[in-house]
Parts: sequence; C-alpha cells; structure tokens
Amino acid sequence: MAKKETYEAKAEEMLLPIVESHGFELVDVEYVKEGGTWYLRAYIDKPGGITIDDCELVSRAFSDVIDQNDFIEDSYIMEVSSPGLLRPLKKDKDFYRYLEKPIEMRTYKMIDKKKEFMGVLKAYNKEQITIEEPDGALRVLQRNELALVRPYVEF
Repeated sequence: MAKKETYEAKAEEMLLPIVESHGFELVDVEYVKEGGTWYLRAYIDKPGGITIDDCELVSRAFSDVIDQNDFIEDSYIMEVSSPGLLRPLKKDKDFYRYLEKPIEMRTYKMIDKKKEFMGVLKAYNKEQITIEEPDGALRVLQRNELALVRPYVEF
C-alpha cells in the first residue's frame, strides 16, 4: 500500500469513532498534494447537511487524536468539511444512494470518442457501473477507467 493510501486508511480509522459519536457520516478521507502543500481532508455529512460548527467539533477532536498518534511524516494542513453537492461517488453506500438517479462520469481515456458520460445509474459492482443514457441505451463502464463519478446536477 502506498504512503498516501496508508495515511488515508489510518486517518479514517481514527476519525470514524469521532464522527459516528456525533451522529455524522464519514464520507471520505483524502491525503493530497496541491501547490506544493500536503492536505489531509476529511469529508463529513449528516441528514440536513453539515454546519461549520459540526466541522469545527470534529476537527478539534481529530486534532487531539492525531497529535497523540503522529503518523504522517510530511508537514500538512488538516481540513474537515462538507463533501458538497457534487461530492464524488466512491463507496458502495454512495452508489446505492444514487441508484435510479442521474450521475456523470469522466474517464481517463477516450471511449467512443468522448471522456464524459451522463445517465441514470442502473447498476454497479466492484468492477463496473451501468447507466442508462439519455437516448435509452445502456452503457457499462469499467470502474478502473473512471477518473470521476458524481451526481449530475443541472443548473
């Protein structure tokens, strides 16, 4: 397991009891480098949406725990936030929540001369995602071909 995945898994393990003790859902944890700075981000949610106070509550508790179990070698910035309206679908529970709802997907490489696909989520498993495209056709894409899957929202 790469350093990034190790850090994310360990942070998730420490965060989960904190988040669940407040009745929140831990949506995702990511360790990413942006503009030369490392970020450890936790995304939390709850029915009705997450507030700034909720983020602060989890951030303070997690900060105490991570300070006691300092396992990240690099310097980094820790953030706790809402996943937002267009949060990526990553876990089975995310896909289950969006069955029969519109999603958009972006692939790493061109497939049928395009990289963006939109349709209603019909099925998913560990290897594939099936959508019904606007013309009624079913399209099956391999999960390892997908750079991004998220809800489709028309503005």
